Amino acid sequence: MSITDALLDPTGEREAVEKPRLARPTSLEGLTVGVLDISKVRGDVFVEHLATLLEDRGIAVKRYRKPTVARTAPKEIEQAIVEEVDVVVEGLAD
Repeated sequence: MSITDALLDPTGEREAVEKPRLARPTSLEGLTVGVLDISKVRGDVFVEHLATLLEDRGIAVKRYRKPTVARTAPKEIEQAIVEEVDVVVEGLAD
């Protein structure tokens, strides 16, 4: 690699942005929980099982799925999550 070449990570940040954590709810009662399948192999099985467990307890659930694990969720999915649910669980693996 010459001095004029550079490797760039298109997903990286030059400086980490500090974001304060939101307070966790003390209960899920009365809230809508989003479950996001990130499209990992068998992730749908985990997310569906989790959603069923929540629904069995009377908790409202909305399901979302990224089109591919290789990229961040499309803005449309992010916006839907922001508008439609109170908390979200994202199934990560590896």
